Amino acid sequence: MINQETVNKLIEMRLTTMAEEFKNQISRPSYHSLCFEERFGLLVDAEYTYRINNKLYRLIKKATLDQPHASIEDINYKAGRKLNKSEILRLSTCDYIEGHHNIIILGATGAGKSYLSCAFGMEACKKYYATKYIRLPELLMELNVALAENTLKKLIQAYNSVRLLIIDDWMLSKLNESDAKLLLEIIHARHKKASTIFCSQFDLKGWHQRISEPTMADAILDRIVYDSYVIEINSDSTSKDCSMREEYGIKRRK
Repeated sequence: MINQETVNKLIEMRLTTMAEEFKNQISRPSYHSLCFEERFGLLVDAEYTYRINNKLYRLIKKATLDQPHASIEDINYKAGRKLNKSEILRLSTCDYIEGHHNIIILGATGAGKSYLSCAFGMEACKKYYATKYIRLPELLMELNVALAENTLKKLIQAYNSVRLLIIDDWMLSKLNESDAKLLLEIIHARHKKASTIFCSQFDLKGWHQRISEPTMADAILDRIVYDSYVIEINSDSTSKDCSMREEYGIKRRK
């Protein structure tokens, strides 16, 4: 009776995993030889592990990663990609997030930019950093809707709370002055306060030309390029380049 009351109280306090572990200890004689401190420690460990795992699950879900299966361990360093493994492993420690630095990933379509960025995103989630993946066209759409609904400030604050923001398809389309101004609000708000990964198929030198208003282009790029690590997924010869979509496509699997 006393044991059941204890279980009920644990459930009422939302310590359901601890309650299950407590019932498990009662039903198994092997636990009876353990002292109070050992048994209590096992109860706490069970609840703690559940909560930590649940927190990680929520972070990954909220990150909306394009490729949540991406893993640093599974990165393909072959196929003429010229990836610096030691640099990627160093960045996977997430020290750049603590330093409020960015990462720029450059490469042709299908080079694996999104996969690499999502792999970094997964590492950030594992270290319990709030992470968010979004394509630039979708981000601009969100910003324009927020502007129209007079909720822009609230949206920017929400993005400020994200420790790692991954923006895919960066500069895929040219930006007009209105979109550039909205984008600057996000970039400026996060500058020196949070980290961003930019994935683009355009070389850094070509970014300026893809923003219609030169002054706005200067302001955006000035807040990005000088605080960023750059990863280029290219080979010495374009004839050796291999699309990762081709590498792992249906025909290659056959």
